[in-house]
Amino acid sequence: MQTNCHLSVLIHEQAKKYGSKPVLTYRDFGSREWKTISWNQFSDTVKKLSNALLNIGVGVQENVGIFSQNAVQYIYTDFGAFGIRAVTVPFYATSSEDQIRFMIHDAEIRVLFVGEQEQYDKAHRIFPLCPTLDRIIIYDRNVNISPNDPNAIYFDDFLKLGENYPRQTEVEKLYKEASMDDIANILYTSGTTGNSKGVILTYSQYYAAFEANHRGVPVGEDDVVMNFLPYTHVFERGWAILCLTEGARLVINTYPKEIQETLREIHPTCMSSVPRFWEKVLVGVKAKIDEASGAKKALFKKALSVGRRHNIEYLSNGKRPPVHLKLAYKFYNKTVFSLIRKQLGLEHAHFFPTAGATVSPEVEEFIHSIGINMMVGYGLTESLATVSNDHLGEPYTIGSVGKPIFSIQIKIGENDEILLKGPTITRGYYKREELTAQSFDEDGFFHTGDAGYMKDGELYLKERIKDLFKTSNGKYIAPQLIESKLLVDKFVEQIAVIADQRKFVSALIVPDYNLLKEFAKEYNIKYNSIEELCANEKIIKMMTERMDTLQQGLASYERIKRFTLLPKPFSMENGELTNTLKLRRAILTKNYKKEIDEMYEE
Repeated sequence: MQTNCHLSVLIHEQAKKYGSKPVLTYRDFGSREWKTISWNQFSDTVKKLSNALLNIGVGVQENVGIFSQNAVQYIYTDFGAFGIRAVTVPFYATSSEDQIRFMIHDAEIRVLFVGEQEQYDKAHRIFPLCPTLDRIIIYDRNVNISPNDPNAIYFDDFLKLGENYPRQTEVEKLYKEASMDDIANILYTSGTTGNSKGVILTYSQYYAAFEANHRGVPVGEDDVVMNFLPYTHVFERGWAILCLTEGARLVINTYPKEIQETLREIHPTCMSSVPRFWEKVLVGVKAKIDEASGAKKALFKKALSVGRRHNIEYLSNGKRPPVHLKLAYKFYNKTVFSLIRKQLGLEHAHFFPTAGATVSPEVEEFIHSIGINMMVGYGLTESLATVSNDHLGEPYTIGSVGKPIFSIQIKIGENDEILLKGPTITRGYYKREELTAQSFDEDGFFHTGDAGYMKDGELYLKERIKDLFKTSNGKYIAPQLIESKLLVDKFVEQIAVIADQRKFVSALIVPDYNLLKEFAKEYNIKYNSIEELCANEKIIKMMTERMDTLQQGLASYERIKRFTLLPKPFSMENGELTNTLKLRRAILTKNYKKEIDEMYEE
C-alpha cells in the first residue's frame, strides 16, 4: 500500500508503518562491506539532519547544494532538507568547476554537501569565487581537508549538531506549514547545447507523479531496488523516491563502473537504467554465443527464437501462446535463460524501467526474449520523469514508449512536437522567466522539443526536433535512430552521426579498443599505437562490413557512407558529452572538424 504524503514527513510516516524493516543497503566510501539500516534508523538520521540544518541557519525555501555521487548520506540530506522546507539542488559528481560555480551563483547556494576528494577539491578551489558559499559538508570521512580551510566539516561531525533533536519543536512546526506549492528541488540540465537551466520541481509534482506511477508501476514492499543512475538524474530521483513510498528496499550503488559485480552480489528485483546498460548486456551475451561450440551456439539460437515467439509475438500482443510453444519456452527458460539471468545477477528479476535515450528494437526484443521485463518509458526533467511507460503484464509494442500516465494530457503539435500538460509538469525554469514563457503555449501545454505520434493508445518517438539533420540533398536524417542501431555492435563504444547540410551521412566512431586489439592479434595486424590501429585498412574493412549489416533496414540516404575511427573517446572534460552522457553535437563538430572535412573530400 503506497504512502503518498508530503515528502517532509514521508520517511517518518513509513517508519511508523515498517519500524525495524530494512530500507537502505549501502557501502561506506571505499569499503566492500554492505550495511543495511531500518526505517526507524532512517527516520532518526533524517530528523538529526533537519535539526542540524536549522542549527546552521538554513531557512525556508533556501537552496542547499549536493555535489556527490550516490551515497546514503545523499538520501539523508535530501529528506533532512525537505523536513525544514529547504530546497535541494543536486549537481552531477562529474560536474566541472565552471559548472558548479555557475549553479552555486545562480541558485545563491550557501551550504554545499560534497562526496569524495574530487568533489571537495573542486568546491574548495572555487570557494573564493562564490560570494554566497559559506560552508562545505563532506560525506567521505577519508577526504583530506585543506589545512587552510575553516569552512569545511565532515558529515558525521555536522550530524552531531542535530543529536537529541535540539530544534525538533521548530521542525514539527515546519512539517505543519509545509506546502505542496513549495519547491522541493532545482535540477540543472546541462543540455546538448551547453545552456544550463534550473528546472523547478515542486512537492505537488512529486505527489501527482507518485499517484500516477502507483497505477502503472508495480514496485512493492518485497522489491529490492538497485539505484544505479545518479540521484541527480530525474529518472533515478523520481524512481527511488517512488520506491520509498511503496515500502521497497533501496540498494545504493556508489560506483557505477562496478554495477555488474554489484548486481551479482545483491540480486535485485528492479533497477532503472538507460538503454546503454542493456546494449552492453546484449553485446556481452552475443560474444558468449559467438565463442560457444557449434552445439551450444545452436541451442542458444533456438532458445532465443522460442523466447522471441513466446514473449513478443504472443505475450506482448496479449495473445495466449499455444501449448507446444509454452512448453518449449518453459524448457529453455529453465536451461538457458535462467543461466543468463544468473550470470547477470538477475535471478529474481521483477521489472526494469528503461528510458533516457532511444531503445534499439533489437535490444528490446532480446531483453524480453530472455525473460527480463524491460519497461520502456519516456520522460523529461520538466515532467518529473514519467510521461509514458509500458505496463507489466499488459500488451506493449516494440518501438513504442508505452502508454501515457493517467494524469497527463498529450497533444501533437506543429512538426509533430509532443506537447504536455498536467500536474507533473514543471511550473518553469529558475530565474528564467523569458525561457519559461517560451516553453509553454497559450493553452498551457509544455513544448518538449521531441517529435512523436500516438497510435493505439501508445506513444512513439520520432526524433529530437533540434537534432533533426537535413542533408544538402534535402533529406531529413534522425541521427539518434541511426546511432541506436549501431551501438548494439560489440566493436562500437560511442558514435556520432554527421549529416547536417552534408551531401551524405558520415560518422565518428569510438571503437572498443580492447576488442580491436584482440582482432589485430587474431589476424596478425601490426601496429605501434591506437591511432595506427584505428587507421589500419583491415580494421576499416571489418568495421565497414559490420556497419553495412546493421544498416540494412535503413533507407539508402540514411546509411553511413564513410566513418572515422577515433583513437580517443568522447569526454565530458572536452565538453563533448553532457553529465548524462548525451552528445553535444556542436562541440563534436568543432573538435573534430579536420576528421569530418576529410570524410567529405572528393
